[in-house]
Amino acid sequence: MDYQPPPFFNRGPAPLVRLVFFASLAVLVMVLDARFRYAESLRQVVALLVYPLQRTALVPVELLSAAAEFFTTQVALKRENDELKTRRLQDANELLILEALRAENKQLRRLLDARERLSVDSTLAEILYQGRDPFSRKVVIDKGGHQGIQAGQAVIDDIGVIGQVTRVHPLLSEVTLITDKEQRTPVQVVRNGLRAVIFGGGDRGTLDLSYMAANADVQADDVLVTSGIDGTYPAGLPVAKVSRIERDAAYSFARITCIPTAGTDQHRQVLVLSQEAGLPAPSGEAESRASGLPKQKRARKRE
Repeated sequence: MDYQPPPFFNRGPAPLVRLVFFASLAVLVMVLDARFRYAESLRQVVALLVYPLQRTALVPVELLSAAAEFFTTQVALKRENDELKTRRLQDANELLILEALRAENKQLRRLLDARERLSVDSTLAEILYQGRDPFSRKVVIDKGGHQGIQAGQAVIDDIGVIGQVTRVHPLLSEVTLITDKEQRTPVQVVRNGLRAVIFGGGDRGTLDLSYMAANADVQADDVLVTSGIDGTYPAGLPVAKVSRIERDAAYSFARITCIPTAGTDQHRQVLVLSQEAGLPAPSGEAESRASGLPKQKRARKRE
């Protein structure tokens, strides 16, 4: 039995007819809008009304995109920060090396200038390490007997006396600094020509002008240079500068403390001076010569 709807339910046109109608209407509206822009204002109104709904629908997508971008940015920033820190450490290391090389270059230039001003030949050497004895002030240089180094040669830098060679090996030499407590250096006050002997202060790194009379003409800031009478150091090399003078009427001698002029604990490059010809002979040889001269005269008299 066929089912028929009640008469008050009117189904209207068939679906196919409605589809064709609305499709034709849509085509007509598009043609009219394309040619005459009839629907422009309507489209703007609809777009304005629909815009809040579009923004609301896009909020979750934008939140997810912002969160992903935030974490991606954080990771990228952390990686970049780590790379910058590593590069900074490398640059700092290279900068320190560059500063050290620059300082060494300046020192070498000053040594070359000092070498040209000297009237004696010299050998450029480098300090390798300090002596192992903690109670002495000694350093080891990279030149030895094979390079013509001999015991007793003076060692200087660009501004003053460092010490003298006390032990020679084939490839190395040991230099005793003037600040060693066993070191004695004949000096002369530049201001008045007063001669004296300066002693090493040992671990203090200073020098003592000992056995000077309390009324000796020595003042603070006086410059002391080598006198040249010992046969080791050429005359006129800067040695020290007077820093403190203590005079006490109860004592016959003044206590005079000096600061070395040369960088005994600073620079690595030094000059080893060759022994000058015509310098006074050491005291032992002088005595032997002096004692030998009368014997020859006596022998001649006996003959």
